[in-house]
Amino acid sequence: MSDRNLTEGPVWRALAKVSGPMSFGILAVLSVGVADAYFLGQLGSAPLAAVGFVYPVTTAITSLAIGLSAGANAVISQKIGAEASTETVNRVAFHTLGLGLTLGVAVALVFWLIAEPLFQIMGASDAAITEAMAYAPFWALSFPFLVGQMLLNAIFRAHGNGAASAAIMILAAVFAIGLNPVLIFGWGPIDDMGTAGAAVATATGRVIALAVALLLAIRFGFLSLCTDPFKSLAHSMRETLSVGAPAAFSNAINPAGMAMVTAAVATLGEAAVAGFGAAARVHSLIFVPMLALSAGIGPVVGQNWGAQAPDRARAAVGWAGGFCAVYGLLAAVSVTVFATPLAALFAEEGSDVAAFAETYLIVVSWSFAGYGMLVTANAAINGRSKALYSMGLSTCRIALVYVPLAWLGVWSLGYDGILAAAVAANVLAILGAIWCLQRVELWPGISRGAPSVQAT
Repeated sequence: MSDRNLTEGPVWRALAKVSGPMSFGILAVLSVGVADAYFLGQLGSAPLAAVGFVYPVTTAITSLAIGLSAGANAVISQKIGAEASTETVNRVAFHTLGLGLTLGVAVALVFWLIAEPLFQIMGASDAAITEAMAYAPFWALSFPFLVGQMLLNAIFRAHGNGAASAAIMILAAVFAIGLNPVLIFGWGPIDDMGTAGAAVATATGRVIALAVALLLAIRFGFLSLCTDPFKSLAHSMRETLSVGAPAAFSNAINPAGMAMVTAAVATLGEAAVAGFGAAARVHSLIFVPMLALSAGIGPVVGQNWGAQAPDRARAAVGWAGGFCAVYGLLAAVSVTVFATPLAALFAEEGSDVAAFAETYLIVVSWSFAGYGMLVTANAAINGRSKALYSMGLSTCRIALVYVPLAWLGVWSLGYDGILAAAVAANVLAILGAIWCLQRVELWPGISRGAPSVQAT
């Protein structure tokens, strides 16, 4: 079970091997954010609003780890498909892990230094900034551990093992959620830490998860000290960063854009920010199957492209697109029906916060499929080592559509204008995704010969 070939058998089954377990792992990770919002919401609107400001910033920073993970997955999965030696594959894994940890420490330090002025620029109130700054230092301290954990998870998936990756994610979430109420409200000899307690709980889960992930990677033989560990270091870094750097920017642009949109929402008041942020977390949970699919399609495309089987890679894209369309429609109907009780999970029913959250859920859910197609297309393109296309797609969606329309919308229509901008961005993303997939020869039906991938 430690190593699975994704180049044989039905394509849908290869996708399910990785994506299926990842659904549980991603759900667990996103549940931490929901738990933070739920427990901190009981302390008042300021802590809940603080999470609304912190979330897009930390998500943007986490994009560094996501990008490096995409780079590691692309390089390693293609080498596995091309039947490179175990030592070559493991050496690349060793290099990417070292690179990630180094960058993780540097980025965490920068975030810790600029956090307060950043929240001020976003329009946070003094009360929200106080709560956000109680959270930020502990989150920064834990970031390098998150980077290491995510890179090891990418290595597991590149080998076709989604179960190990999911198990690590679940482990981190269990500790984070379990410790949340204890550290936030206090219990027995443990004093209440308030907002800081949520960050400490998350950090604890990350440290434990990284330790377990390292042990599993060594046990499975995915990570080992090679006879010449620094051989081809520069080459490995170039290969990883050629995908990782654009992929990091591609993943960062969405939460960065969300931060700008949150600033627009902030012009409507603290209740709007709290409701907008709470609804976004509900959507993130419902979005789990499509996020899992995006985690699974990268290694499937990578292994099959490396194995000179481009038609299987294109078939995987076709299956992913069909799933996003069907699931997106079902999710939209379900969210619309249950919007009121879902909003009530984070705010008192009938309050302004609940009203803002409910409106978001009802409107934006109908563009769900578009965002799903965006993230799965980006992951497939990254697996093909063409990350500049995915970066361009994400950048255009945010910079040319979502952010300008959100500010135009809030000036002209208020909150409804912001939601209309979100729908427009998601719908137009479908057209952009199709165009990019055609350009990188991953759109089903295109056939231009077999790819060329270096195995050693």
